Amino acid sequence: MRLTRQQISDGVAKLGWRLILGTVQAHVLTGSLAAGAEFAGRVAALPGADGHVLLDVRDDRVVITVRTAEEDWVLPKDIELAREITSVAESLGLLVQAAGEPRVTQTIEIGIDALDIPKVRPFWKAVLGYVDSGPDAVTDPLSAGPAVWFQQMDAPRPQRNRIHFDVAVPAEEAQARIDAALAAGGRLVYVDEAPAFWVLADPEGNEACVCTWQGRDK
Repeated sequence: MRLTRQQISDGVAKLGWRLILGTVQAHVLTGSLAAGAEFAGRVAALPGADGHVLLDVRDDRVVITVRTAEEDWVLPKDIELAREITSVAESLGLLVQAAGEPRVTQTIEIGIDALDIPKVRPFWKAVLGYVDSGPDAVTDPLSAGPAVWFQQMDAPRPQRNRIHFDVAVPAEEAQARIDAALAAGGRLVYVDEAPAFWVLADPEGNEACVCTWQGRDK
């Protein structure tokens, strides 16, 4: 069963997890690389973890991403895995980092405006060593680098940058991120589709979008 964004968020929010671009993510604070490795090993041993769980072990935390790889979306099984992973953390006395603390979770995407996507996409696929992810995106097969997606242009825009960053954050963190960007000299360019995304620009006009799951199609 394919869940809506609201259902996914409701299913994991109380656990300290957040919905980010079709995945649910959490940071589990471990305090050391050894503790992180032990926790990651227990998570990897959970039934059904293969094809659903990505683990990034750091010296003080483990960053966990859960989604069904074949569907590229969060299914009920993934919500249950998030609960099981949280229980594993609690059994080891580890803490899921609370929402609202700095840089809990985020995902970066790079958007490239193009007049002829089929012509442009193979270059970026080749130069980055990425693989196809549908007709308008390429992704890192190791899930280490940001996804690159292509936005259809209707006419040349030589005076406007044609590459921008999409910064996907938990909904409750978006305004603070926007305020910080504005305080650093940025400006708001487009707000009509907020809270799905806000377009900001630096002092020279280079753009970035702050994105959340809210305000999007179910």
